[in-house]
Amino acid sequence: MTLEWEQVIVDCHDPVALGRWWADALGWAVVHNAPDEYEIRPAPDRLPGLLFVPVPEDKQVKNRLHLDFRPVDQRAEVSRLLSLGARHADVGQGEQSWVTLTDPEGNEFCVLAARRSP
Repeated sequence: MTLEWEQVIVDCHDPVALGRWWADALGWAVVHNAPDEYEIRPAPDRLPGLLFVPVPEDKQVKNRLHLDFRPVDQRAEVSRLLSLGARHADVGQGEQSWVTLTDPEGNEFCVLAARRSP
């Protein structure tokens, strides 16, 4: 059996607004733009993508699944994401090498430290 990872589904109140935020944050392409489904990908023909879909309920607790990103410059990337509307989050991780942030709807994600050279 062969599986291809197509996308991660993100439940949210406003798929278009949150999808646009993530497209700006990641520099990804919008491949589907509708009020009930907004999909972005690294490039139109590259997978996996993120698909934003509407749900009526609010986010209640820490995400069971979150995304980690490894930038070249963690401090600069955290500053850039904060300027786009991300917020710092404390999910009980204590002092770590990564920075936990939330998107505008409160979904946690982590900005890791730069990869060490071998």
